[in-house]
Amino acid sequence: MNFDLQDLSGTFTAFDVAVALTLSFVLSSLIGWVYRYTHRNVSYSQSYVQTLVIVGMVIALIMLVVGSNIARAFALVGALSVVRFRNAIKETRDVGFIFLVMAVGMAAGTRFYLLAAAAAVAICVVIVLMSRFNWFRLDVQRQVVKVQVPPGPEYHALVEDALVAHCSEFELVSTDSARGGALVEMSFTAQLKKGSSSADLIAALNQVNSGQRVTVLTGYDQTDL
Repeated sequence: MNFDLQDLSGTFTAFDVAVALTLSFVLSSLIGWVYRYTHRNVSYSQSYVQTLVIVGMVIALIMLVVGSNIARAFALVGALSVVRFRNAIKETRDVGFIFLVMAVGMAAGTRFYLLAAAAAVAICVVIVLMSRFNWFRLDVQRQVVKVQVPPGPEYHALVEDALVAHCSEFELVSTDSARGGALVEMSFTAQLKKGSSSADLIAALNQVNSGQRVTVLTGYDQTDL
């Protein structure tokens, strides 16, 4: 049986493999550290950051294998189509980091080493700057208000009166039944007036909902619920 090693390594050399994998590892690790440094929420995952490094190196290897061979590219698409990912992405920025390490891995695997390094460093600098100077931050802080009341339109009106007194604006988001229909839970998005606090709003709602549960979530866009 004849094993032609030249057919397996004709599109790349051992040096190409070493450089592509090393560069993708270094740049993916840099991206992982930037992700760790700029992460603000409570859902930080060490395995996710490690996955970023692995994905970058795997993509570089895949690009080396595929090269300019169209048949290999279609075979790879068919092989990867059976993979199913079940984990939900908690933050939209996490998707951006995944695409970033994939792009860096593709550039390293296709031997655009300078492009891979320059793009990774430039984009990481932009990410750090956006995090450091809090770009595109909305100064208006909104609250999610959840209040449980007995069924009946009179309680709905009392809740809205309390919201009008303490909020500059509010909007009813959902209405659900609670405790087997004995209570109604209403969820609002609201913006507190200047001089009003969450404690003031909770106290006002407790006076009109017969002592049922009241929840006010502040800064919900920065917190994992």
